[in-house]
Amino acid sequence: MKTKKGGDTNSLTKLLIVFLIWLVVLGIIGFLVAFAYLAPQIPDPQSIITRRVSESTKIFDRDGKITLFNVHGDEKRTIVQMEEISDYVKRAVITAEDDNFYSHRGLDLKGVIRAVFVNIKARDPFSQGGSTITQQLVRNSLLGVQKAYSRKLKEVILALQVEQKFDKDRILWMYLNQIPFGSNIFGIEEAAKDYFGKPARELILNESAVLAALIKAPSYYSPYGSHKDELLKRKDLILERMFKLELISEGEFNQAKNEELKLASPTNGGILAPHFVMMVREYLVEKYGEDLVQNGGLKVYTTLDWEMQQKAEEIVQKYADRNEELFKAGNAALVALGPKSGDILALVGSRNYFDIEKEGNFNVITAFRQPGSAFKPIVYSVALDNGLTDKTILFDAKTEFNPYCSPDGTQEKDQFDLECYHPQNSDEKFRGAVTLRQALGSSLNIPSVKILYLAGIKESLKRAGDLGIKFLGDTKDFGLSLVLGGGDVRPLDLVAAYGVLANDGIYNESVFILKVEDSEGKIIEEFSPDPQRRVAEQTARMINDILSDNSARALLFGLNSTLYISSHQVAVKTGTTQKFRDAWTIGYTPSLAVGVWVGNNDNAEMTREGGGISAGAPIWREFITEVLKNQPDEEFPKPEPVFIDKIMLNGNYTGEDGQLHTILHYIDKNDPRGSVPSNPESDPQYNHWEWSVKNGF
Repeated sequence: MKTKKGGDTNSLTKLLIVFLIWLVVLGIIGFLVAFAYLAPQIPDPQSIITRRVSESTKIFDRDGKITLFNVHGDEKRTIVQMEEISDYVKRAVITAEDDNFYSHRGLDLKGVIRAVFVNIKARDPFSQGGSTITQQLVRNSLLGVQKAYSRKLKEVILALQVEQKFDKDRILWMYLNQIPFGSNIFGIEEAAKDYFGKPARELILNESAVLAALIKAPSYYSPYGSHKDELLKRKDLILERMFKLELISEGEFNQAKNEELKLASPTNGGILAPHFVMMVREYLVEKYGEDLVQNGGLKVYTTLDWEMQQKAEEIVQKYADRNEELFKAGNAALVALGPKSGDILALVGSRNYFDIEKEGNFNVITAFRQPGSAFKPIVYSVALDNGLTDKTILFDAKTEFNPYCSPDGTQEKDQFDLECYHPQNSDEKFRGAVTLRQALGSSLNIPSVKILYLAGIKESLKRAGDLGIKFLGDTKDFGLSLVLGGGDVRPLDLVAAYGVLANDGIYNESVFILKVEDSEGKIIEEFSPDPQRRVAEQTARMINDILSDNSARALLFGLNSTLYISSHQVAVKTGTTQKFRDAWTIGYTPSLAVGVWVGNNDNAEMTREGGGISAGAPIWREFITEVLKNQPDEEFPKPEPVFIDKIMLNGNYTGEDGQLHTILHYIDKNDPRGSVPSNPESDPQYNHWEWSVKNGF
C-alpha cells in the first residue's frame, strides 16, 4: 500500500516536472516568435545615446488661447559625468529603483515578484516598481507612452540588448542623466539645481534619498505639491533600505533621517496660475499615469478664466502684504466659480506660489480650515425648510446651552466634567428680540446657535453633505458649535455650497477641466454637467434675499460697510473663527461666487482686528467689483412672500399674558407651524432659554 502511494507520488512529480519543462520550452518558443515578429520594429539600442523626442502635454485656459503650462515644455537637462554625481545619489537611486542592478542582465524576475508583494502589503502603487533601471532607461529613451503588451515585450528585448552593449556604470550614467524628475526637469544635475540649488556632486544623503523617491511618480510626490508628507515617508523608507543593504552606516542613516530638508524656492518654469495647474496636473497623473501626462502630448482645456485669474493674483498679493502688516495674517487665498456650471474660474491657493519660505506652494483652497460664521447659511436653510420664516423672532440674549450648567454662564464645566457653552457675539453685545433675517444678515452668534438647535445637528450635517461639503474628522462629535464653524471644511467646497444657493438651489459639481484631447486630437475626456436640486427653490431664494439685504446686516456692519456694492445686487457673508485664526468673506451673484480666506498656514492667531470684515472683505470687494464692473446687474429671483399667523413666526413675540417667552414656549421644533407645545418644559433647552429672555439682556 505504501509502495503504491509512493509510486503515485513519484508519477505525479514526474508529470509536474515534464509539464514545467514544456511550459518553459513553450515560453522560450513564444519569446523567440515574438522577437522575430517584433525585431524589425525595435530601435537600435545604440541610439539610446540620443533620447527620443516626447510630446509635451499642454494645459490651456478655458478659451484655449493661453498656455498655462507645458508639462515638460522646453526640457531642462545638463549632462554631467559619473564622477560629478554624488555617490549618495547613485546608491539611493539603485536602492529605490533596482537594488539588484549590478547582478541582473537587464531583467530581474525576483524583483518583479517582490515588488508585487511589497506594493500589495503597502497598499501603495508607487511603493516599489518591478522594472529594472535598464528597462526604465529604454522605455524613457526609445519607446513611446502607449500601454500595450507589445511595448512591454520590446522593452524587455531592448533591455537585454542594452546590457550586452554597455557596462553597468555606463547604463546607470545614461539613466541618471535622462530620467524625468517632474515638470520640465530631466537628469540629476537639473533636479539637484531646481530642488536644492546645488550641483549633483554636492548632494547630501537626505537630499539624494528625496530625489530617488521622486523618480517613481514625480508629479504625485512633488515637494511643492500636496503630497510632500508621503514623499518624506518614501525618503525614509529608502534610507532604511540603504542601511539594511549596508550602503550607508547607522550614523549616516540617523543623521539623514532626522536632518531638516532645505528645499530651494520653486522656479516659475513657465507656469501660470500654479496652484490651479498643480491641481489639474495631479488629477491627470492619477487618471492617466505619469508617463502619458509627461510625454503623451495631451491637450487639456481647463475652466480657468485667465483675465479673472490675473486680477485675483494681483489683488490677493496686494492685500496679503497689507494684512500681514496690520493683522499678522501671513497668507490669503481666493477662489471664484460659476454657479450655473460649477466651473472654477480663478484660484489662488496662497499669496505667492514661488515663495517657499512662506509656504506659498501650499494650496489653502483645498486644505481644511474652520469656516466660522460662513457656515451659518447652511444651517439657516434647514430651519427655513422646517417651517421657520425670515420674520421668526429669536432673542439675542446671554444664554447657556449646556442644560447641566448654571443659566447665568458663570460655570466652565458641569457635574460630568463637560464644558459649559455660552457663546458671545463678535462685538460682545446683546440686541434682544431680533428676526431670523437680522440674525443671519448681521451674523449674530447666539440666535444662530438657537437656529441650529431648532434645525437639528444631524439635519444640518446632511444638508452640508448634499451641498458637497466634506468635513475633516468624525462628525459624530459635533455639537451646537457647528453653526459657528466648529467643523473643518475645504474652502473650495464651502464656496461651491454658496454657489448652489446662488443657482436657485441647483447643485453643480466643481470642475476644472472642460476636455482632454490626445496627441492626435481625439477627445478622451469631456465634462458633461449633471445639475441636481439640493435645496428647495423657495429656501435658496430666501437665503439669497437675506444675504443681499443691506439693511439686514446693518445691526452689526452698518449701512456703508465694505460688503455693500451699490452697482449690483450681491449676497455676502463673513466668518471669523475663535482666536482670529481664520477670516472669511464669501459673496455671490447668480453667475459668480467668490470666496476669500485670510489667516496663517500654521493656524497662528491674527490680531483681534483681523476678522472677515476687515481682513477678508477688502480682497473680496475689490475682486468682485473689478469682475462685475462691465457686467449688467443680475438680480436674484424673489422668494414668495411668507406670512404665518403664529406668534414668533410672524414677528410678534409678546404673548397674551404680556410676558416675554422663549420661542420654545410657542414652537415645537419638530413642527414649528403646528400646535403650541402642551408641555414646553420637557424640552431640555427650555428653562435656560426662558432664563435668558427674562435675565439675559
